[in-house]
Amino acid sequence: MIRSNRLLVGRDDLMATTSRSYRYYDLVMAAFVTVLVCSNLIGPAKIAQVDVPGIGSYVFGAGVLFFPISYIFGDILTEVYGYARARRVIWTGFAALFFASIMASVVVALPPAPFWEHQAAYEVAFGNAWRIVAASMVAYFCGEFVNSFVLAKMKVAQRGKHLWKRTIGSTIAGEAVDSALFYPLAFYGTGIIPNEALPIVMVAQFFTKTMVEVVFTPVTYKVVAFLKRAEGVDYYDRNTDFNPFKLEP
Repeated sequence: MIRSNRLLVGRDDLMATTSRSYRYYDLVMAAFVTVLVCSNLIGPAKIAQVDVPGIGSYVFGAGVLFFPISYIFGDILTEVYGYARARRVIWTGFAALFFASIMASVVVALPPAPFWEHQAAYEVAFGNAWRIVAASMVAYFCGEFVNSFVLAKMKVAQRGKHLWKRTIGSTIAGEAVDSALFYPLAFYGTGIIPNEALPIVMVAQFFTKTMVEVVFTPVTYKVVAFLKRAEGVDYYDRNTDFNPFKLEP
């Protein structure tokens, strides 16, 4: 239960709310950015395979373990603090991802010392082609904003009830956009993944990422309830400007 004196916002007090200081907002933002950078730097270099009883071998990119968690943090940010503050975090994540990609390319391009024999392995781990990096950033940008927009609209329409419907529903929308953009932009015509196999890969990744959201729903509930109590806010985006390129409230 959220205490009865919680602050319900979203009408004419937008400026007052967005100028408030919150105890945990920065921590949630830091967690979001950390997961996002890890998903793009640690995960893409490895293709994993697990044996699922009754199904057989399941092959997936290791980054799929990280990226859905960023959507969970996106859900938490929008649900508790509203779209405007989530928008700032999305842009912060975009900037961090861009910087990390630039620095990874610089470090990979530096000439190795004659006695250092691990350049090839380093290039495999951190030398993602710029086409893949660009595709990842475009897909992230569009998918995260779709996720936040859908959740904010569903919350107002549902009057704050049925949190699980909007966390899962917004993730379905956001992950669908993300998968539909990333794989064609990154791999179509490259031969890395056959063109005819792209739809299968897209559906598999979309399903896996969405299931992560479903599995983590109880955790999302607990975190959202804690933050609403601790921060004294439960934001409703009734008069919000949803322009993704507007950084000010």
